[in-house]
Formats: sequence, C-alpha cells, structure tokens
Amino acid sequence: MAEPLDTFPRLLLHHSKVRGDRPAIREKDLGIWQTWNWSQVLEEVRALACGLAAQGFKRGMNLAIIGDNRPRLYWAMAATQALGGVPVPLYQDAVAEEMVFVLNDADVRFALVEDQEQVDKLLEIKERCPSLEHIIYDDPRGLRHYEQEFLQGYDELRALGRVRHEERPDFFLDAVAETRTQDVGIMAYTSGTTGKPKGVCLTHEALLAAARGGADFDRLAAEEEVLSYLPMAWIGDHLFSYCEALVAGFTINCPESADTVMTDMREIGPTFYFAPPRIFENLLTQVMIRMEDAGALKRWMFHAFMEVARRCGADILAGKPGIAFADRLLYWLGNIFVYAPLRNVLGMSRIRVAYTAGAAIGPDLFRFYRSIGINLKQLYGSTETCAYVCLQPDGEIKLDTVGKPAPGVEVRIADSGEVLVKSAAMLKEYFRRPDATAESIDGQGYFHTGDAGFFDDDGHLKIIDRAKDVGKLCNGAVFAPNYVENKLKFFSYIKEAVAFGNERDTVCAFINIDMSAVGNWAERRGIPYSGYTDLAAMDQVYDLIRECVETVNAELAQDSVLCHSQVRRFLILHKELDPDDDELTRTRKVRRGFIAQKYAPLIEALYSDRTSQFIETQVKFEDGRSGAISADIKIRDAAVYEPLAKAA
Repeated sequence: MAEPLDTFPRLLLHHSKVRGDRPAIREKDLGIWQTWNWSQVLEEVRALACGLAAQGFKRGMNLAIIGDNRPRLYWAMAATQALGGVPVPLYQDAVAEEMVFVLNDADVRFALVEDQEQVDKLLEIKERCPSLEHIIYDDPRGLRHYEQEFLQGYDELRALGRVRHEERPDFFLDAVAETRTQDVGIMAYTSGTTGKPKGVCLTHEALLAAARGGADFDRLAAEEEVLSYLPMAWIGDHLFSYCEALVAGFTINCPESADTVMTDMREIGPTFYFAPPRIFENLLTQVMIRMEDAGALKRWMFHAFMEVARRCGADILAGKPGIAFADRLLYWLGNIFVYAPLRNVLGMSRIRVAYTAGAAIGPDLFRFYRSIGINLKQLYGSTETCAYVCLQPDGEIKLDTVGKPAPGVEVRIADSGEVLVKSAAMLKEYFRRPDATAESIDGQGYFHTGDAGFFDDDGHLKIIDRAKDVGKLCNGAVFAPNYVENKLKFFSYIKEAVAFGNERDTVCAFINIDMSAVGNWAERRGIPYSGYTDLAAMDQVYDLIRECVETVNAELAQDSVLCHSQVRRFLILHKELDPDDDELTRTRKVRRGFIAQKYAPLIEALYSDRTSQFIETQVKFEDGRSGAISADIKIRDAAVYEPLAKAA
C-alpha cells in the first residue's frame, strides 16, 4: 500500500521517484542559471537533515531561516520538516532588534542564514537570545575570520550529514515516516500591524489543503515555472513557491538579486506569477517613466492603444461577447505594436495565471494589467488561513471583488460586517498564545479575519477595509481609508498615501511621492533638486500631486458609498514612510495608529486653516544610527465635486 502524500517530505520523496530528472529549482549565480532536479534536491535535503540531526536538532524544535530566496534556504525548510521540526522564516530586511522578539518567542536554537549580513545581525543580538545555540550560513564570503564555535558553514554541515547517512542509511526515511499531517509545517509570524507579532502555527494538513485547492482551481501542472522573489517569511511566497511547487511538481526559480528580478523574469518567462499590489504599482511606474522618455510617435501609439485597451481589453481577455468588430481589430493591432512588447518587457509574455494579494489593489491598476492581456486575478486570505479564502474564477473577474469562496472554504459575514472563515486551511493555534487563539477562533470554528466586507449579488466577496479602519464621517457617510489610498496610489507619482477622516467633517491625506517617477518628471522639465525632501517641497510637485488628488475626487463623486470621502486637503511628507522607522510593516502595510501618533501635529494642521507646519522626525539609518529630519511642510487644498450618485 502506497504511503499517503500528506506531508511535504513525503511529497518530496514522491517527486524524486516519478520525475527525478525534471528541474525542481533553479538559481541564477554570477549571471548563469544553475539547475537541480528533484533527485538532486532530495539528496541535498537528506544531507542537510542528517547534518542537523548530528548537531542535535530533534523533533519539535524550531529552526529560523533568514535570507533572500535561495535553494538552500528552501531545502532547509524541507529538511526541518523531515525531522519533525518547524521552520520559522524571518524577514531578511528586518533589523537585528526586530529579530530578538521572534527568536526568543519561538525558542529558536538553530538558525540557518544566507550570508555575512545576516550572521552579523545574529551576532549583535545573540547575548539577548539565550536559546540560540547554532548559526549555519550558506554564503561564506566575508566570514573567513569569524571563529565563533557556534558558527558553521552549510557545506560543512552537509558533509557531516553525508557521513551520518552512510553510517545510518535508514535514518532519513525513518524520520520522514514519523512525520504526521497534524505536525506544524511552518510557523509564520504576523506582520504586527497593531502590536507584537504572533507565531501562526500552520500544519501540513492545512497548508496542503490550501495548496491542493489552489492548484486544482487553476489547473497547475508540473510544467509551470514560478519566479520566487518575495520574502520567504511571507505566507504568500510559502504557499506559491514552496507548497504548491511540492504539490504540483513545478519549477521554482530564484533570481540572482533583488536588482536583477526584472531581467531574470524576462529570461525565465514564468507561467504562474504572484505579487502584492505594490509590485504591480512599481512595474506600472517604471512603464510610465519609460514612456515619458520615449519619442513622440511611441508616446502617441502607447496612449492611443491604451485607450482601446481600457475600453475593451479586459472584456476580450474574459471572452465576453458583444464587442464591436472595430474594437477587436484595433485591439489586435494594439497587441502587435504595444501590448505584446509591453508584456515582454515586464517578463509576462508566458503568464497563464497571475495573482495579487496581501493588500487591496486599486481597480484602475487591476484593469490596466488585464486590459493588456495579462490574466491577473485577485485572491483573498491571511497568514492564519494559509492565504486561501477566496479566488477569482476565470471568466468571472470583477475589478472590485476578491472572488468567490475557494473550494472547501466557508465564508460568512458577521452582523458587525466582519468576514468570518472556516476551512481545513486554518491555523492550528498561535504559538504559546491560547488567549489570542481563543479570541480569533470562535466556538463554531470560524476564524475572525478582522476585515470588513460583504457579498454582492453574484456571490463575490468585496472587502471594504480592515474592520478596525472602516469608520464614518461626521455626516454619517462611510469612510474606508484603504480604498481612497489605493485610488491615489494608482498614479505613478504617488508611492504611498495615508488617509484620515474617521469622526471628522472631511477627509485629508498624507502623500509620499515616488522618487523615481517624480524625479524623472522634474528632470525632463529642467527642475533642479537635491533629494527627496527638497523635491517633495516644491510648488510644481504640489501642483502635480493636486491634479492626481482631484482626479480621484472626481471618480469618488460617482461612488454612491464613498462619494463623501473626497480628499479636501493634503500634504507631501518630507520623508518616505519606512519599515525601519516602524511606519510600515515588513509587508509594507501602513501602521495607522503609529503614524497618527508620530505625525499628530501634521494631522492637526491639516484640519486647521494653516498652510504649513514645521515638524522634526526621528529616523533610523541602515547602519543602525539614528538621526532627525526637519522641514516646514506645505498644506494644500484640493477641489471636491458634487456627488453624481445618490449617497448610500
């Protein structure tokens, strides 16, 4: 009788048998793609698992994984799971101080990290992490003269594991046989938007339910190619780059570095792609910058055919009838001259399915990608639900919803408007937090997501905002800040926005300009500037941003629910919001409460008749130093419009 494929190590054994010579994972190193097939991956995982066991790693222990997407770090996940342990990925861009809490909370004894940068972080905080006993590094560059006894190179550990395998050839298979589907497969920490992060314990069973449900839904097969470049600590990467790869048997591709992602993506041509909205926002910004630098004819062609795409592109992609022959002909020409070359530049020529999640995506941004022929869809989920709650079926794409409940998932809306979820793909518990577990999962087994939403007439879920963020203006109108912010961020000149208005008469906003887009705009007009703070304070830039704000206001005036959420006053912050300054989470979600407290004088000024406000802000630099940035920030009014639709 065949052993059930109910844990990830068992799936790895399965793929090594049925497709052992097929590529499992690639990595670009020094400009050359290196490939490992499934048989080679199994050998690497086995050696690593045996090496960890030889060093004292046992069932039930937690192993921290820190670094960029690298084959050896993915193998560390599989090796840890094979031994009955739990991988705990941390964000590689987190400063050392942020890692202290997670390492201690998870009682981490072993850490496998990418390079010298991550080793230095752990050395800086090791005295405050008493349980941390072993640090293993992948890349030895710069570490030749590090002589701490607890430091060990990956190659040394692998060699130790191979010796142990020769001595005990059945050890690895016996360990895999002991793994259980109810074992915790990963501990993924929440982003900590409102407090200290919590360790979300997700079992093999839950992760496999999500991975198999998603793979079946989109008919993912072993021939797919995926580019793995998002943080390994994010549940989205874990589901799409690790879990679904082991379920479907497709190939993971790791880029050389963050700077080469676009080049590497064009070379690989992924067929399956996943990115949060900010990635799609950044890509669109790059496209618009390039078009500004293009010749007059190219600019004319781009804008002319994009107007055609906006009119009918999304409907053509969805296969809808009733599209005029003239529009179909123009779109066909546009595909030759604009859309196909653009998809090629973006590395999306071969994409069959693309998903976005992690935050709400603006309808305009969503429409842009679908209009040029990219099958971009939204999904809805959270760390606690294995990123698996709602999916958009092909042919039923709506720009303002996140789709229907995924197979095997039950979703209902509480009387308060909060979205509640029940499925097999849910957390087992919060690590050592029975209070938080009981608070999040009610007596009927529903997980309380904290998001506010409702179902439309077609059974599609529409997320309004975080339940705690949805408020009301003084006139009783609904205020959903995230919705307003996403409409603002559609413009390439706006990188980040924070809207305020709950229990106030009007809506006001902070704006972060996009340095590359606005810088390019300024240079083309011969406007000199010395840096972000200087550029953000210029009257010409304020005029540029005011046009964007007023365009959004005109669109909001047509929304029956949010017509009163038009932005009446705004300012451009003198610095970019930064995770290192605790203003954003590592997944770039706005920490609203923290920002409201830190920038209280600016909010007060927005709601007064002042036209400027002085502020001094503490900042953290990459080398750990602290400093301050001060500026007199201008405040501007924006035109608002009479609602064209009857307010709900």
